Amino acid sequence: MDIVNEISKSIIEASTRLSQDKFKALKRAIDEETNKNASWCLSQILENYHVAEKTRFPLCDDTGIPHVIIEVGSEREITGELLSQINEGIELGLNNLPARPMAVKGSEIERIEQSKGLFEKPGMLKPASILIDSICDDSTYKRNISPDTLNIHFLLEGGGPEIRAKTFRVYHKRSFSNVIDVAVDWLGDSLKMLGCTPSIPSIGIGRTHFEATSLLLKSIAYGNLDSQSEIENYVTSTLNKSGIGPMGFGGKTTVLGSYVNIGPQRASGVRIVSVRPSCFVEPRVACLKL
Repeated sequence: MDIVNEISKSIIEASTRLSQDKFKALKRAIDEETNKNASWCLSQILENYHVAEKTRFPLCDDTGIPHVIIEVGSEREITGELLSQINEGIELGLNNLPARPMAVKGSEIERIEQSKGLFEKPGMLKPASILIDSICDDSTYKRNISPDTLNIHFLLEGGGPEIRAKTFRVYHKRSFSNVIDVAVDWLGDSLKMLGCTPSIPSIGIGRTHFEATSLLLKSIAYGNLDSQSEIENYVTSTLNKSGIGPMGFGGKTTVLGSYVNIGPQRASGVRIVSVRPSCFVEPRVACLKL
């Protein structure tokens, strides 16, 4: 197997194609929507999905920041060579897509200020630090990782949802409702300003800011709108009562579904909650099984 080339294909797949559960969720929303403007908007979004998949064009001009999750079983290894191949394959995929040039030139300060401009090649955009998933933890989205597993998940995270995302402490007051309702309130405020609804929001609840965000990312990689928990249905129904609707047109469909991933907790008065209001072209995910 040409791993670099397969990774390149996975990046292109993540950017140009959504999974069947998301297609079905959007079609259900179209069938159930009674607001004419919202229904028209949802139909245009569905057409955008079909065009992107057929032509292999990106689902959105914001082609996203690559994030990588590796699932590794006890009998498999992650080598330095594999990590190099992942980086090389992502660079090739972004160039072949082609993605939007977004990598900022310069020193630490110059990159912050964006004063030296951008690299012309999309592949100069480096992925975020790689997340390793190797154990069956106590989280909602825990995986039964078999000994021979080696899966590489690619997530393309757009800028709009990142601007509206939030990770912060919540005082639980011995009440789950207090924690989840604070997260839903954060998402409600974010969705009003997101613009690109309907969303598939994600929530991660953990012990640290890193863990909460990691749980959120895993929910994006592993989540399925065909299999929603009672908590996820609660988040979805509550946010859909906001009436924001697709692209702010109103109606029933502010979100298509939700992902809620709750991890281990510690003896403390606080829970760390991370929320991300993905836009209607997300989650953009692909998986390469080695």
